[in-house]
Amino acid sequence: MFPERLAAAQRGVQSALDAAIAQFPGGQLRDAMGYAAKGGKRLRAFLVLESAALHGLSVAQAMPAAAAVEALHAYSLVHDDLPSMDNDDLRRGQPTVHVKWDEATAVLAGDALQALAFDLCCDPALGSPARRVALVAALAHASGAAGMVYGQALDIAAETAPAPLNLAEITTLQAGKTGALISFAAEAGAILAGADRAPLAAYAKALGLAFQIADDILDVTGTEAQAGKRLGKDAQAGKATFVTLLGLDGARARADALVEDACAALAPYGTKAQTLRDAARFVISRQT
Repeated sequence: MFPERLAAAQRGVQSALDAAIAQFPGGQLRDAMGYAAKGGKRLRAFLVLESAALHGLSVAQAMPAAAAVEALHAYSLVHDDLPSMDNDDLRRGQPTVHVKWDEATAVLAGDALQALAFDLCCDPALGSPARRVALVAALAHASGAAGMVYGQALDIAAETAPAPLNLAEITTLQAGKTGALISFAAEAGAILAGADRAPLAAYAKALGLAFQIADDILDVTGTEAQAGKRLGKDAQAGKATFVTLLGLDGARARADALVEDACAALAPYGTKAQTLRDAARFVISRQT
């Protein structure tokens, strides 16, 4: 069931993003936004939709939030790829936005996608004004100076640090850069339903860290054709990763243990959460 539900989430969120972006005036900015918002695993959108389903919400009631988290994620990738940040020329198997157009267009497209994310969180389909405000607040917290942007700042600082980060430091970094937005996505359904977020928060904390460890493993064992991006850049820069700190076997063992923790956190939902358990296992078995 998981592959089919993930594929459905991918199709649905792409349609939602395309429609949202199509409302803007034509031109280079809109083209760059649409380009940046194409493709990807859509795991975050999937988590939004599945966490909503756990609480009895339909796809239509949750899709704007799923599109919002993917718009936010797309913005973060566009900015992360900039010459002043990670300076990447390949993303999702295509030239990065600043390579295809220029740096100014990439900055503006990222800015516009970020704004679109919060616009989508205000869609009346998501429920009462109070629920929508709670969703906006959660996304702001996850994406800003206490979450994703903080993690990126730590990552940039690590490039010039006198010594590589230790395990605790890199865990903190990745909990922000990668984990915060995954946590928002997994908790979104509970937020929209006004339900207890604790089980999904525990699930997402373990899942986000497992996701990043899997990325670090793929950076060593994968290919650029599979990943759709340049590999080995952290090693070339002398930056610590979970693989350099734990070794390849140790990193795999840690990822496996985190997936078990994530699955255990879903116990309150019983069999209704099976696709979320499957998603956790997918995270560490993927090749992209």
